[in-house]
Amino acid sequence: MSMSLCDDTLLCNFTKCRTKLSGFAWVTACSHVFCDQHGSGEFSRSPAICPACSSALSGKLDIVRTELSPSEEYKAMVLAGLRPDTVLDISARALAFWSYQVHQEHMYQEYSLSRAEEQLKQMEKVLTQQNQSRELELTAMRGEITSLKKVMEEYKRKYSEVSERLMERNRQYQKLQGLYDSLRLRNMVVGVGEKDKLPQPGHHDFSTGVARQATPQRSPQFFSMGHDGESRLFSCLEADGAKTFFQFSSPAREKGRSYIKKH
Repeated sequence: MSMSLCDDTLLCNFTKCRTKLSGFAWVTACSHVFCDQHGSGEFSRSPAICPACSSALSGKLDIVRTELSPSEEYKAMVLAGLRPDTVLDISARALAFWSYQVHQEHMYQEYSLSRAEEQLKQMEKVLTQQNQSRELELTAMRGEITSLKKVMEEYKRKYSEVSERLMERNRQYQKLQGLYDSLRLRNMVVGVGEKDKLPQPGHHDFSTGVARQATPQRSPQFFSMGHDGESRLFSCLEADGAKTFFQFSSPAREKGRSYIKKH
């Protein structure tokens, strides 16, 4: 914070303090001023050294503890009896002290501003580098995301193809399973029918036995009766001949025929 010559507030020149002065202050011959706390602490040593410029303060009046807001009586008597040139000299030196303090404060503020600007530039530079690094990372991540999206789309396409193939395989399997079950059922029905067609043990069909004895030709196939069974039966009879089918022979007749042929 800069000061003007009409500003009635001084700042402690102790680097770590910088507080506004009020009440009493310690003023040095090197034109520095300190608060009562730091002045009494720093100047209690011997020899006294200025905390601001490290100047040796060995003179009797090199350090003065002064009241910053003197009373009206003090103001009326402090310069009383002094020659005008002495009063002007004292005033000039007091004004020089204020000018120096204003200049030092101005220099300090400029230094603080320059340092802050330098830090700001460094921070902006670091921020720019970080932003560039983040942009590069974001660009790389966007590229990676795009690549992963392509891979995901490819996997989705392959998954769809595999799913379609699996569904087709399942349909084929169901179809083959149905065919297999149908064939197995048909074979079971055929096997049961063949077992039913086989002659039962101990049962003799007289007409079939007679027909087999009557002729060495093939015996007619017998089927289950019904409309188709009757037609098949009569077709067999027509093929073998009804006369042959109903021809009977006995041992006596065969002997008679052989006797006639001999005589």
